[in-house]
Amino acid sequence: MKDALKRVIVDFKKLTPEILALLVAKYPDGYDDNNIISFKNAKNELIEAVEVVTEDTKYLVKISSKLAATMSNYDEDNHEDFGIDVTESEQAPEALED
Repeated sequence: MKDALKRVIVDFKKLTPEILALLVAKYPDGYDDNNIISFKNAKNELIEAVEVVTEDTKYLVKISSKLAATMSNYDEDNHEDFGIDVTESEQAPEALED
C-alpha cells in the first residue's frame, strides 16, 4: 500500500525555516551515518539526504557541511538570520516510495 505523502528533495539553499526547525527537532544532536539516505537522481548523481516528515510531505534534505553548521547554530527566535531562500524544491524520484 502506498502512502499519500508527497516526496520533495530540498537543497540547503532552498531550506525553509519550518523545515530547518523540524530537522533540529528530529536530530537535536545532529545526524549520523544511520540517518543518511543515499540515492541517485535523474542525472545519475549520488545524493545523500536526511529525512523529515510532515503531515502531508516527506522531505529529503540534501546534506552538506553548511546544513550541519546551520543546524548546530539554529536559534528558533532568529531563524531569519540564516538567509534561507524560501523557493520551490525539486520533486523526489519515484524510487523513494516505500
